[in-house]
Amino acid sequence: MASSISNSLKSNLSFSQTLISNLFSVRSVYTGKFANINLYSRISPLGSPNVSLVPVLDQWVEEGKKVSDVELDRIIRDLRHRKRYAQALEVSEWMSSKELCPFSSSARAVQLDLIGQVRGLESAETYFNNMTGEEKIYKMYGAMLNCYVRERMVDKSLSHLQKMKELGFASTPLPYNGLMCLYSNTNQLEKIPDVLSEMQENGVSPDSFSYRLCINSYGARSALKSMEKILKEMENKSNIHKDWITYAMVANFYIKAGLNEKALVFLKKAETKLHKDPLGCNHLISLYASLGSKAEVMRLWERRKTSPRKQINRDYIIMLGSLVKLGEFEDAEALLKVWESSGNCYDFRVPNTLLIGYCQKGLIEKAESMLRDIVEKGKTPIPNSWSIVATGYIEKQNMEKAFECMKEAIAVLAEHKGWKPKPKIISSILSWLSDNKDVEEVETFVTALKAVIPMDREMYHALIRASIRAGKEVDGILESMKADKIDEDEETRKILSLKHDKAE
Repeated sequence: MASSISNSLKSNLSFSQTLISNLFSVRSVYTGKFANINLYSRISPLGSPNVSLVPVLDQWVEEGKKVSDVELDRIIRDLRHRKRYAQALEVSEWMSSKELCPFSSSARAVQLDLIGQVRGLESAETYFNNMTGEEKIYKMYGAMLNCYVRERMVDKSLSHLQKMKELGFASTPLPYNGLMCLYSNTNQLEKIPDVLSEMQENGVSPDSFSYRLCINSYGARSALKSMEKILKEMENKSNIHKDWITYAMVANFYIKAGLNEKALVFLKKAETKLHKDPLGCNHLISLYASLGSKAEVMRLWERRKTSPRKQINRDYIIMLGSLVKLGEFEDAEALLKVWESSGNCYDFRVPNTLLIGYCQKGLIEKAESMLRDIVEKGKTPIPNSWSIVATGYIEKQNMEKAFECMKEAIAVLAEHKGWKPKPKIISSILSWLSDNKDVEEVETFVTALKAVIPMDREMYHALIRASIRAGKEVDGILESMKADKIDEDEETRKILSLKHDKAE
């Protein structure tokens, strides 16, 4: 149920959601030590969802190499972690059909879950219903419940869980945790404590995640006294593991409530549970920044630097974001230089953190200058870098500069397929263009924009408005609009009326 659990909390609780999802992160079991000598080293680079792994698996066997259930299970787990679900299902179905190694009930439960993710709930139900009674063990019921939870189907989840109870398959926290995740996903947070109580009444001991979900349900509703009570209950249970994630979550809710002293107490508790965890260190740095404590941020950063694990781009992004939050731009600029000389791969998400900070402070010219300096150093920004600066200029009503930056973003698109500009930015620029630029320039921009997003009504309106302003005919534009199945609306007719007004 890891995938549903990791997505269980609402967007306004993004910090808690991140903490929980990170708890269930799975590091790759393969290291550079085994590079190019195992099956995974052939599969790992094939990240495109359109690439089938079956030929790779078949070739491996044809070369006389052995496959084991342990290795294939690990490959499937890693592919799932990387959200390459279709490929994970391919490996699972190849494994079960070839019968070259054991296919355990656990592996079959994973296959059921993958079918639900890749082919949809109906296919998962068909797979489950086609099993014999003997095959429908608790793992299969658990996987099917996870499919219902993922699709946010409350009635089916409750009915399925009831069946599990009748069969004696609800003797662990996992199905109850799934139901609590479902209530989180469907914004029924008030029901979560009742599920925890039901677990205990049924003789099922909650685990740390059960308590964390309940703590989150109270914190999200600002029921801080109830949150404290359930936390105390958790702390009093010797068999429950207490980690930094729980205490950081509690601290975050106190920060949101403005109870900074209480937040500090739980941040200190969280620190005692870090055990050199770089991910935890990053989260606490971010929370200390939210408290406005530069001293604590710098202290933890120094602690992170003493870790045997090299600081990666994610660490720099968190620290830069924290310094920006604190308004310490000189320190952020110095840290960016340290990162540039670190030898890490050049990930534009790192400098983008500072770009966003500049724009939020209204330092748009400084943001653009920084970006152009990066270009002069031979780096090609990603479209989003230019989009950040364009957004800043729009907020300052400098549309000429916003237009220039958006043209830069579209120009580098070829190297970054999949990027989409924010509709609000495009809408602002198109509106300004149609009133201020020559029709040829509007046409050039719209043509370039078509490589990023499909033609829409706003793009056609910009062309029509600019053409009318230039005294050009718009019949061809209207025909193209009709061919694209975009009907004229009230705004279209309003723009066309400008033509008649001008003629008069």
